[in-house]
Amino acid sequence: MKEPKVHIGILSGGKIEFILSETYRINNEEVWGKQIALFDNGKILWKGRYHNELLFESLHETCNSFELQDVTIGINFHWERKENQRFLGALKIIVENNKLTAINIIQVEDYLTSVISSEMSATASLELLKAHAVISRSWLLNKLKVENEKLKITEHPDSAANSQLSTFNSQLIKWYDREDHTHFDVCADDHCQRYQGITRASTEIVKQAIQATRGQILTYEGKTCDARFSKCCGGAFEEFQYCWDDIKHPYLIKQRDSKKDTFLPDLQIEAEAEKWIRTSPEAFCNTTEKKVLSQVLNDYDQETTDFYRWKVEYTQEELAALILQRSGIDYGQIIDLIPVERGTSARIVKLKIIGTKKTLIIGKELEIRRTLSPSHLYSSAFVVDKADVKDNIPGKFILTGAGWGHGVGLCQIGAAVMSEQGYTYDSILLHYYIGASIEKIYE
Repeated sequence: MKEPKVHIGILSGGKIEFILSETYRINNEEVWGKQIALFDNGKILWKGRYHNELLFESLHETCNSFELQDVTIGINFHWERKENQRFLGALKIIVENNKLTAINIIQVEDYLTSVISSEMSATASLELLKAHAVISRSWLLNKLKVENEKLKITEHPDSAANSQLSTFNSQLIKWYDREDHTHFDVCADDHCQRYQGITRASTEIVKQAIQATRGQILTYEGKTCDARFSKCCGGAFEEFQYCWDDIKHPYLIKQRDSKKDTFLPDLQIEAEAEKWIRTSPEAFCNTTEKKVLSQVLNDYDQETTDFYRWKVEYTQEELAALILQRSGIDYGQIIDLIPVERGTSARIVKLKIIGTKKTLIIGKELEIRRTLSPSHLYSSAFVVDKADVKDNIPGKFILTGAGWGHGVGLCQIGAAVMSEQGYTYDSILLHYYIGASIEKIYE
């Protein structure tokens, strides 16, 4: 197999400003310097002419770069911001959804060099970086084989004629996975994998990790693994089917994030989940060591300090307004938040929101996180306490939670701790992807 190229969607808008730092070629014309492309009447307006598509190809792919202006990173997260970003490879601009989209086309190994530096600190330990190189490569090559996966939505209203029963028994279950990326392979934000080009200088150790694992992927029974990862599992692995499609991957199964204590209670039982979340069980990712955390968390991620166990409080007014704003559904005053179903890490898969005007069961985990936070709740592994209750209406809700992210696959903070404790990259990988193998598929 030859090393493939990947198409990454970077940003969209009515205007795209970019700087070609060196000479690029488009339609046998050589161009450089600052450029502006505008969306106008269904086409791309560039240098006074209309185009259906623009493709700027680098004359020297390994060293020429271009800069995109005002790229949004951390979309919908608490640290969302804009920055100018530089990229190697080619720049393609297309018309999509009545605006322009900028796409970077680059070799897989060059893409991975950026992903590793974007997903975590480029000063991380070699074994951690090697492990992340393998899973990022695996996830990408698995993704390239799956076309046009879209947002899945299922609605299950009760068919009873009684409207009150219909409302009280209805469900809105959503999961988000590779949404509508029909004109490129992956996006550049956390929805896929963070990719920020060569904006953040890559260190020699990152390049060493990529080179040492070149062409290596995780496989299970001869197929490329869907190598998911998150920041912090909270001490227990979540299973794939509780976050996305109802598919059970044998290598993404429940397990304690520990070698010392391998016992994991049944966290799908509410009492066990509550005990787990309200305590701080031993696990690789149960750490506050700055030396370890700085390996995984970039400067903006370090704005988050509590993630193994965390707490969020809302007044009645704040929570009711937030849920209305985030979901578009008017529940009235919020009476209760009740877990209906949990996954193997205690993450809530289905949550019943009981209001004075409406009751609805929502899921899966990301939809719950999006509904209960101005950005994203750290995870859906939480328990609810109510306070200041008057006439059955709580005045305050306290959410106590565990972990950061969906908890499926590699736990980045846990993996960083394992690396510090002397585990090699293959041992780290096979701890998080149970029964998988590591194979080299191209030179």
